[in-house]
Amino acid sequence: MVRTRIAVLFGGRSEEHPISVKSAREVARNLDPERYEPFYVGITRDGAWLLCDGPDPGWESDSSRPAVLSPDCATPGLLVLDHGKYETVDLDVIFPVLHGRLGEDGAIQGLLELSGIPYVGCDVQSSALCMDKSLTYLVAAGAGIATPNVWTVAASETIDTGLLPFPVFVKPARSGSSFGVSKVSRAEDLPGAVDLARRYDTKVVIEEAVIGREVGCAVLGNDGELLAGEVDRIALSHGFFRIHQESSPESGSENSTPIVPADIPAASRTLVQETAKAVYRALGCRGLARVDLFLDEDGAVVLNEVNTLPGLTSYSRYPGMMAAAGLSLGDLIDRLVALARAGTLRHG
Repeated sequence: MVRTRIAVLFGGRSEEHPISVKSAREVARNLDPERYEPFYVGITRDGAWLLCDGPDPGWESDSSRPAVLSPDCATPGLLVLDHGKYETVDLDVIFPVLHGRLGEDGAIQGLLELSGIPYVGCDVQSSALCMDKSLTYLVAAGAGIATPNVWTVAASETIDTGLLPFPVFVKPARSGSSFGVSKVSRAEDLPGAVDLARRYDTKVVIEEAVIGREVGCAVLGNDGELLAGEVDRIALSHGFFRIHQESSPESGSENSTPIVPADIPAASRTLVQETAKAVYRALGCRGLARVDLFLDEDGAVVLNEVNTLPGLTSYSRYPGMMAAAGLSLGDLIDRLVALARAGTLRHG
């Protein structure tokens, strides 16, 4: 059996660098060695690309070799520097296990498009749309999907607090994992929350708080052929949902637990799944995405956000929802690789 030559990209320059490394470790553990010949490329916090043995501790050691992805379709693959000369490593598919800025905002997807090599996940357009919460809401609302009331604050702007229905959530427009997010109940606390959000992005969004249960749905597929995983619900012990900012995050969030399958009525479960699919299609997603929503007191669903490269760690929600639907991480990887190749044939 000829093995598929797959490059797993991980690390990256965003604040979600360590999460990406953990996600890549889970991918590495679940790659079938009889089906795949893996090539692991770690991207350091400084942006250096290194071909290494895997995403285990020490991957940035001296034994790793500098490597870049060729944007030239006539010379596709990895260009690896070895003893002063470049050798080319041919690839069949690329799996960008990257989160956050420069990983799921369309930047790396642009390079992957130039390379001409099939890759897992959303394309440039949908990645950029889903990364920017204000654009996500604009497109989703145009498709008839309920979204929170939102105000956008550019780098040089301030906002009239008299316009805001406190409490509100202040967020970086283009960041993930709740970095820089604050819940603000008083007008006098707003400037500090905006300053915190601007540590992660010059563009800030202020959202009216939605009263309801936080639920999510994993979606897999291209175009019309979509599989929705089991729905989960976030059970909070205190505060609002945070993850990946804990002192010891291997067990997940310090203030929340995902309950999967969600303890919601069957009709609500179906509504969440169908709404997640509608959001996925409206934003042009492909491959995979996790759609986070609110289920309000009246049973209506309101969009929260979309993650186009959701975490794949041992405690992440996306693989948990798919596992509850009967799809292991190994099976999920197989399907994502097949979808990447099918998407290239259809749209290339």
